[in-house]
Amino acid sequence: MNIRAKIFGGIDPAEEPLLPAKKPKGALADQLDSISLRRESRDRLNSRTEDRHRLVGEHAMITHNGNQYEVELINLSGGGAMIAGPLEPLLWDRVDLQLGHHGTIECAVRWIRDGHIGLEFAHETRLDWPSDQVAIVLRHVIEKTFPHIAFPEAEETPAPVHPAPSPVQQEPREAINEHRSAPRHPLIWNGTLYHDFQTDAVRVRNISETGAMIETRGQVRVGGEPLLELSPAVSLSATVEWAVGDQVGLRFHSPFDMNLLVESRPVVASTSWTPPAYLENEKPEEESSNHWGRLTLYQLQKELDGFLKH
Repeated sequence: MNIRAKIFGGIDPAEEPLLPAKKPKGALADQLDSISLRRESRDRLNSRTEDRHRLVGEHAMITHNGNQYEVELINLSGGGAMIAGPLEPLLWDRVDLQLGHHGTIECAVRWIRDGHIGLEFAHETRLDWPSDQVAIVLRHVIEKTFPHIAFPEAEETPAPVHPAPSPVQQEPREAINEHRSAPRHPLIWNGTLYHDFQTDAVRVRNISETGAMIETRGQVRVGGEPLLELSPAVSLSATVEWAVGDQVGLRFHSPFDMNLLVESRPVVASTSWTPPAYLENEKPEEESSNHWGRLTLYQLQKELDGFLKH
């Protein structure tokens, strides 16, 4: 550009501006494809899909037939785990896997091979409160969440979980209540976890007054303080105590009132289960798909009626 010529004439100022217009950077108006994305940026965006099933150097405790064993966690995700350790269970034995504080989950042995054991997690959400309190809350949840279920009258009412003892063996009521276990329910509580500017859907594996274990595909930071929302009316602030695979242990900042579960909406567990890839092995033929002995909602309601009358 000739500044002298522009001042003293010879060039129409309209033809050549004093300062050239800046070329816009980024996306053009109404053209979302006008901005290029570098290849390494696309790769970073996919980092959340990395396989987190395989674990290295992780250990946990297993309780089997009243004995505790330290085991190696080889895989942990998708409602199941692969372990290796000194215990010698049989197929379909029940064991408790302890991942950490608030991290105990009931499992069934699905297969055993070459020193490795495949475990299936219990489907329903475990409610860690006294049995009588659990029974009362479950009945209220069924009445509120599933009010239109048609209970077939022809279905036979199941036998009580604990038959009443004979007069000769009669125990004081306090002792009976102490040892009675709540019926196995088929309900799963889901929720939403708000953390580190993220929002992730979660499945509640177990919950108590002081904390919970959840399952999530999101990356959760140990030491973080997320908000666990079970419904628009039920939100719990917590601290992340541990995270292994897609299982996360939470400690609540204040005691959780179990009666608030009535304000949330659980779903009914499916009768089928699709194992993760690392658990796909020979399936025993002698067991049915309902090997957990889970009650239907109709059976559970009848069971709860008898349970609370004792």
